[in-house]
Amino acid sequence: MADVTTLLEAVRSGTAADANELFELLYLELRSMAHEQARQHAEPAVHTTTLVHEAYLRFRSAGKLQLDDRRHFFAYASHVMRSVIVDHARSQLAEKRGGGVVALTLNTAIGNSVVASDEEVMRMNDALDELTALDERLGKIVEMKYFGGMTEEEIADALEISSRTVQRDWEKARLFLSASLQQV
Repeated sequence: MADVTTLLEAVRSGTAADANELFELLYLELRSMAHEQARQHAEPAVHTTTLVHEAYLRFRSAGKLQLDDRRHFFAYASHVMRSVIVDHARSQLAEKRGGGVVALTLNTAIGNSVVASDEEVMRMNDALDELTALDERLGKIVEMKYFGGMTEEEIADALEISSRTVQRDWEKARLFLSASLQQV
């Protein structure tokens, strides 16, 4: 079995078999990442396996991606998982027609202790879109930490910045998101 960087190069050239081998190689890590996301929801809105498989399908249909190595792949995977979760939450809210929106307080330990409802996911997504429009790097950090479950060191590696910069940016992002979520 080839290494991740070699497989990513092959996938960029358009070989479907290499995409399959890439996902096979990284399946357990992707599953662990997805499990953390599924665990955050009161009703497992998107089950772990569904989240990984949907990420695979979106990866395959994305066309030519510039993913140079493992860290870029996992940064992209957190973005795709966010997209899947938000799409699911959006469809659930459409079914409910949005009644009874409850206020959300940003809890930085949300991934470890609190389950998020579909409304909370959508509010967080809207606030994150607003943050990303102001500062793209802050948005990526929140996306990788909140939706991807990545550590500060993994984020620093993926964005090629220092861990201390990630910590400072995370604090800025938390303040912005907290203020944004309280305005509703």
